[in-house]
Amino acid sequence: MPFTVTMPKLSPTMEEGTIAKWHKKVGDHVKSGDLLVEVATDKATVEYNALDEGYLRKILIKEGAHATVNQPIAIFTLQPSENIDQYQPEGISPAPVPEKKVAAPAPALAAHKPTPAPAIAQPAFVPEPPIENYDFEFPAGPANKRSVASPLAKKLAKEKGLDLTSVKGSGPNGRVTSRDLDLAQPSQPISFARREVPTIAPGTFEEIPLTPMRKVIGARLQQSKGSIPHFYVRQEIDAEPLIQIREQLKSGGLNVTFNDFIVRACALALRAHPRINSGFNSVNQSIILFKTVDISIAVSIEAGLITPILRHADYKNLGEISVEVKELAARAKAGKLLPEEYKGGSFTISNLGMYGISDFVAVINPPQSCILAVAGIEDTVRLKNGLAALGKKLNLTLAADHRVVDGADAAKFLKDVQKYLENPSLLLV
Repeated sequence: MPFTVTMPKLSPTMEEGTIAKWHKKVGDHVKSGDLLVEVATDKATVEYNALDEGYLRKILIKEGAHATVNQPIAIFTLQPSENIDQYQPEGISPAPVPEKKVAAPAPALAAHKPTPAPAIAQPAFVPEPPIENYDFEFPAGPANKRSVASPLAKKLAKEKGLDLTSVKGSGPNGRVTSRDLDLAQPSQPISFARREVPTIAPGTFEEIPLTPMRKVIGARLQQSKGSIPHFYVRQEIDAEPLIQIREQLKSGGLNVTFNDFIVRACALALRAHPRINSGFNSVNQSIILFKTVDISIAVSIEAGLITPILRHADYKNLGEISVEVKELAARAKAGKLLPEEYKGGSFTISNLGMYGISDFVAVINPPQSCILAVAGIEDTVRLKNGLAALGKKLNLTLAADHRVVDGADAAKFLKDVQKYLENPSLLLV
């Protein structure tokens, strides 16, 4: 008899998934425990093994398509030749999009009652109307293309030192005439000559669907930014001691990153400042004081952003932090993290220093109360012994939830982080 395989719930927060790859094709005999399909969830790509034995007769959700949890994705039969024409797959059907209804006009008697202001929403995307017969010709043609110009225009351009390729001709077939030379640029080794021209009309676009991970990221961060009263505290760090000690460790065969030092510094500072190592329960309107220092580290992957967690970070030395962070990041990029390795955490670090940016602010990862944004190390000028000298700086920005954390709490925490990073020998003990 036929039976249905539905989209499994592969993470605690999963509501829908994307079929990344079918490992069986229609007609294959599938044994219990065989790898059947890979599903991209809101957090990772997870392998799903068949629970029952049977023959795969029909794939309902193709690779790259989405399905909600418990929506039918395939039909199986116990025998290879069973008829499935009349079989109705079991499971949850996608919810139909409700039709918009026009509200009846309110009675005149109720017109005086105040009405709540509508929620602020992002305006709907309206595509630009197509531009018909768009002229792709530009005043500056290819640099190696000989301009079509009248003899007089050529003579005047040579005398005045003008570049004929920098102007669009108004004569027949685009011929440059003497009257066009008023718009010509001077002839020089580096000219404004265009080496290529576009081939598609302005406003051309394509739309791509959000992955399950990007949907969750968008929803969570929109809720975070819209509901959490963020405030920001910045601190500049003298990065020269960090650079020096990292080079010393490297010369001894110990390779650690600047981020490893930052994680270690934050772990020790969080132990001393439990209010920063906290969260907010929006349902109970209460503060969550986390008893362990579990640092979430933002990792960029192809599908979006994920935050693997370094558990008990304050009990780990610099070498242990370095090894574990590298291993977590590698499995995050491969989509192989377990739910407990990315779900939770008490504090988040987002580091964009590898991209060389000077400063940025991050959005809090709820229910946590704080996130630290780490910029790149840059050259700077400092006063040393009353004289200007070249140095290195690193900008840190702490975003905090003002319902939980006050400015003084944030300032004290950042000053402790500064103490550790500017005296990095303290992080080696």
